[in-house]
Amino acid sequence: MPANTTTYSFQKPTVGGDEDAWGGYLNGNWDKTDDLLDGTTPVTGIDINSGTIDNVIIGGATAAAGTFTTINGTVITGTTLNLSTGLAANLSTNGFDIVTTSNANLDLAPNGTGKVVLKGNTNSAKIVLNCENNSHGVTLASPPHSASATYEVALPNALGLTNASAVVTSDANGVVGFDNGTTEESTVVTSSSNAATINLRDGNVFTHTLSENVTYTFSNPAASGRASAFILKVVQDSSARTITWPGSVDWAAATAPTITATNAGVDVFAFITVDGGSNYYGFTLGQAMG
Repeated sequence: MPANTTTYSFQKPTVGGDEDAWGGYLNGNWDKTDDLLDGTTPVTGIDINSGTIDNVIIGGATAAAGTFTTINGTVITGTTLNLSTGLAANLSTNGFDIVTTSNANLDLAPNGTGKVVLKGNTNSAKIVLNCENNSHGVTLASPPHSASATYEVALPNALGLTNASAVVTSDANGVVGFDNGTTEESTVVTSSSNAATINLRDGNVFTHTLSENVTYTFSNPAASGRASAFILKVVQDSSARTITWPGSVDWAAATAPTITATNAGVDVFAFITVDGGSNYYGFTLGQAMG
């Protein structure tokens, strides 16, 4: 009976015997060799200490670099394989994701003062924050090139407080606090055909220099249960003009103020509604100023 080799079970003919069986042994051994070379049978337990692969010395005393067209496999291991020196070309994910396992974080660690930069291409750079089902997402977008925008936005030092060039947030109770003053636009109102609309989506402070008798309309207040408040500065014309207020405005003692008739006279009024504009409460802040 022939003996078999330890790893791949090649048959070894008995010395001085098996004269008529040698052909079968050799054919079987060549078939096994063919399976090893074509990958049918995995090659195991081989220690290669000499030769080259793509001009890379195998078994050399020092590590050598090599260029390989393709490396296929699920795991790359080895004490001399160093992937930390950087890429030599752009890296494509080829339609796949970069993922972690076991709830591990995915860290991006620029050196020193380096930054993580998302580059634009045909449009501005964007980050999409998806829901847990990846069916909805909120997009953060950079301003377009035409804005020539270069600035830094920071997170606040504490929730609910503000600091310079930082995002405004609310605290755990939904309250927003401002450490410094706030500024807002003063919106100019114009009239046409004796009518003018004060659109509360345009701002909270309005200025109107009268040029004709005018009837006001207040539009787009907040929904009922939320407040809309605004200030209106009225500047009188050289000829005394009149104002007709919306019927929804409730003045003190149910009496609307008489506006200043003097040329360039300034009257300032305030209004607030908490029921979606069904009722506005009107207040006179000052008259015959300017």
